[in-house]
Amino acid sequence: MRVRRQPLAVAGVVLLAAFVVCGLAAPWLAPYNPSAIDLVHRLEGPSMAHWAGTDELGRDTLARLLWGARLSLAVSVSVVAVSLALGLAIGGLAGYLGGWVDAALTTFAMNTFQALPGILLAIAFAAFLGPGFTNLVLALAIGGWAGYARLVRAQVMAVREREYVDAAHALGAGGLHIFFRHILPNIVQPVLVQAAIGMAGVILAEATLSFLGLGIPAPTPSWGAMLNDARLHLFDSPHLVLFPAAAVAGAVLGFNFLGDALRDELDPRTRLELGL
Repeated sequence: MRVRRQPLAVAGVVLLAAFVVCGLAAPWLAPYNPSAIDLVHRLEGPSMAHWAGTDELGRDTLARLLWGARLSLAVSVSVVAVSLALGLAIGGLAGYLGGWVDAALTTFAMNTFQALPGILLAIAFAAFLGPGFTNLVLALAIGGWAGYARLVRAQVMAVREREYVDAAHALGAGGLHIFFRHILPNIVQPVLVQAAIGMAGVILAEATLSFLGLGIPAPTPSWGAMLNDARLHLFDSPHLVLFPAAAVAGAVLGFNFLGDALRDELDPRTRLELGL
């Protein structure tokens, strides 16, 4: 019954399953070495030998797509993990302690970072730190942690006023015990939804930075770098644009559909409205 009422959730799971399998199994699924140059067969269209064609250096597009999925998966998981850890620490402190700690962290940290567009922050830090996987993750996490921190702060401020938290205080429980035992488990649902949707934003941001030449340096395959390389061949070899663009769109749609499904599943009010 739920499958019929949430077809987009099924589509999201299918898209994400394909994305994860392609990323994890890229070394075994890729038909060719993604960096192998074959100038004799450059700019070929899709064929039985090269299902997604070849690029301007004769490299197999399908192999580069599969390895690009591996990179996007690693970057998205790493960035969301770092951003979520920072958001839980800073937002948790601000929401639980309140007072001047909340004012300082909210006014001077969260508001400052949220006042600037996240992608511009990421571009600035990526340009300053230089190319590389670690620098790319740090640049994207710096621009994305504030949203998680604000969400965690709001949830903690609401939960800390509940009766079971007051009861834990009355029984002499410490602050860390109360936070990890009574508060954190009750705020995890909206955080999971935000993390799923945040994955989609990270994939787009990583593709944007790679398109601008600020991502992982060549010859490592990246969907954004593939789109950048295909600009000059948009009309004579459109497959070079269509396949990476479809990969980015599929991964982003999958995470967005998953986030919507998690929200509908975990929110009791939404479940009542949908009759789940």
